Amino acid sequence: MKSENKTTPVAEFHLLGLLEDPELQPIIFGLFLSMYLVTVLGNLLIILAVSSDSHLHTPMYFFLSNLSLTDICSTSTIVPKMLLNIQTESKAIIYAGCLAQVCFFLDFLYMDNLLLTMMTYDRYVAICHPCITRSS
Repeated sequence: MKSENKTTPVAEFHLLGLLEDPELQPIIFGLFLSMYLVTVLGNLLIILAVSSDSHLHTPMYFFLSNLSLTDICSTSTIVPKMLLNIQTESKAIIYAGCLAQVCFFLDFLYMDNLLLTMMTYDRYVAICHPCITRSS
């Protein structure tokens, strides 16, 4: 008897929802949509404030605006699909879409950590070696 692999490839995943009660779905949708919009608009305001004021063109504010941009991108990889799933009551995501979403989210998460590390080093140099920062 010859052994064979009888598994079929997975075409899509079925996601578990936050709530099964259909009456609470609009409340959850509104809550997550408002949090997403506040996050995007707040980070856009930070980027606009840093880019418009010439006094804020220092390394720390440069890192802060890039951190805001990666925050917008990381939330924009997850939340829109979640809002779509809540609104359409569809609980499926294709394998390639899930893989792309995870890869982009992890990339932006790594960029967040890298930017926070650079901001920490910038503050360390400013506090512990002030003569280096004054000369420039």
